[in-house]
Amino acid sequence: MIIQPRIYLASQSPRRRELLKQIGINFEVLLLRSDPRRDIDVDETPHTGEVPEEYVQRVCQAKAGAGYAALKLRNLPSFPVLAADTAVVLDGKIFGKPGNAEQAAAMLRQLSGCEHQVLGAVAVALGEHVETALSTSTVRFAALDEERIHRYLLTHEYTDKAGGYGIQGHAGAFIEHLSGSYSGVMGLPLFETAQLLRHFDHPAP
Repeated sequence: MIIQPRIYLASQSPRRRELLKQIGINFEVLLLRSDPRRDIDVDETPHTGEVPEEYVQRVCQAKAGAGYAALKLRNLPSFPVLAADTAVVLDGKIFGKPGNAEQAAAMLRQLSGCEHQVLGAVAVALGEHVETALSTSTVRFAALDEERIHRYLLTHEYTDKAGGYGIQGHAGAFIEHLSGSYSGVMGLPLFETAQLLRHFDHPAP
């Protein structure tokens, strides 16, 4: 039986699955939850003095490496493991995923009426070979009053999203201007993803 070329996606994000399907990449989701050692090598705490660009690529690379280690642990067929990470950055400060509605509201108030950067990192691991790429986009938010923020929080779209918003949902109406990669802001920069996969001799558009 011929095994079709594919990759493993070390992420449970439905947005990243949707984006990979968009460009015709054959993939399987690699679930790390069942691996008790999955978090040992993935430190998502920013290091002292670490700039956002270094941070997001370090975390992304660690996720890809942990994914490949899990792959070998389970004796699964050896194909590239892809991981991605997104950081929202305002004035050098990294905005992670809000833990609750109050934290999401605080982030949205700070982003209101301002330009911020969205760093989208992608990493691919196969054996000892690991490569990363970074997409940087600039997003300008409209001014948001408290009523608008409150209505957005009622959608619960802020859950599991860096900076407390997703461009593909209701928050798309907050964005006055975007310079960069729409897919990168969404969670997986497709140009950089296709480039990396070609480096691993994987068919990509």
